Amino acid sequence: MNSKLHGEINKFSEILIASNRGPVTLEKDENGDYTFKRGSGGLVTALTGLANYTNLTWVACALSPADFEWKQGYVCFDDPDCNLYVRFINPDPDAYEGYYNQISNPLLWFLQHSMWDVPRSPVINQETWKAWEMGYQVVNRQFAIEIADQVRKIKKPVLIMLQDYHLYLAARSLKRYLRGQDVTISLFVHIPWPGPEYWGILPTRMRQEILDGMCAADLLGFQTSEDGLNFIRTCENYLPKANVKYRNRHIRYRSHVTKVHDFPISIDVNALKTLSESPDVENFRTEIANQIKERKMILRVDRLEPSKNILRGFQAYDALLETHPEYQKNVVFMAYLIPSRVGVEEYQHYLDEIMVTVGRINAHYGSSEWEPVRLLVGENYPRAVAAMQMYDVLLVNSIADGMNLVAKEGPIVNQKDGVLILSERAGAIQQLASGSLVISPCDVYETQLALHQALTKNTELRKEKLSLLRKLVEEEDIHYWLKTQLEVVNNLANS
Repeated sequence: MNSKLHGEINKFSEILIASNRGPVTLEKDENGDYTFKRGSGGLVTALTGLANYTNLTWVACALSPADFEWKQGYVCFDDPDCNLYVRFINPDPDAYEGYYNQISNPLLWFLQHSMWDVPRSPVINQETWKAWEMGYQVVNRQFAIEIADQVRKIKKPVLIMLQDYHLYLAARSLKRYLRGQDVTISLFVHIPWPGPEYWGILPTRMRQEILDGMCAADLLGFQTSEDGLNFIRTCENYLPKANVKYRNRHIRYRSHVTKVHDFPISIDVNALKTLSESPDVENFRTEIANQIKERKMILRVDRLEPSKNILRGFQAYDALLETHPEYQKNVVFMAYLIPSRVGVEEYQHYLDEIMVTVGRINAHYGSSEWEPVRLLVGENYPRAVAAMQMYDVLLVNSIADGMNLVAKEGPIVNQKDGVLILSERAGAIQQLASGSLVISPCDVYETQLALHQALTKNTELRKEKLSLLRKLVEEEDIHYWLKTQLEVVNNLANS
């Protein structure tokens, strides 16, 4: 972190972060001692890094028996002063089930990714309302109570940074519990925010409670400018007495002004580069090289979710092999898919469809010497990084994505002047369009043409585009994402 970020942080005596999942995984050994492992990903690294500069408290749900037993305390990573304090809340299991497995996932997640088959789903019934009132509302209030209790113990001013769609109601409760105290509340939404017509799916009261809760925050952060604009339009349509200002991206509601801003999330570039040079990645790179030999590689790395549009990617590849038989035996499509929400029936059906499609492509075109699609289901990040170093084409054709960090990771580590094919519905398009081949995700024909164009693109042009992508990602990495939020928060306080 640079000195400018340090200066922004020092304006707060304490920062408090709240999220469903905490920054650490706890385990208890045979001697009864607790061990801590930092959560993976650049977001946790960046946010826990704040502890190097100020007192940092992170409030999250206890998700394991060790979390329940440990409850709260200081955690030391790279910070010798141990300024990271983690506090777990313990929701009633039935309340958590309603909050997480019925409202947050799937209701809100599916809605915000525009994934509902509206003539058939969702079906909002008595059980849904029970999950809302006895689950989502209850756990959001519990978060607010725990946060308020912590804030009352510390100096002012305090910045509270709420994370994502699990906590849409928390800010309103915090305003009530901390009335008169010097606190600033931000809420960052990590997933897309669709237009108001899609929010019309929710019942009026549920929708208004979400918007009312969010408009209690001082700053609302979204992944893209379009997401923020959609939020303002949603408030204009569905939040009575809300006064919206499109030019300034302000919403005045209940005598309070909420600033709406886009902060495209990114990756920890230095950490990724370090990992890419590790022995683990090198071993996987050798293994992959033996698999693809001299062939060109098309790569996708995705969570196994319908929003990632995996089926249409394979359909486009099928059409490519049919239209351009010269690629047969000369290209391999490597697909690394990470299991997600394995207990949700829709996801299992989606995996079944994928397996059938891949099996058909391999049976139709493959031979004993060439498997057109190599599909691996499992979580192995070093292997994925090794593959990203070796792709000729990286396919990111998602139907809806808050950001898609694979689109940013790939160009940073790629060693083959690989081409990025990027969906116009991925949040990354706002920053990376100029260095990518942009496609409409539902257009299989256009995706097929893009695959062909990427595989035949001039070497110098490939280098130029990859260099541009690297520059864009490196200039606006995960620390830039955090710094810009703190700058906007400070400007709010000074305005």
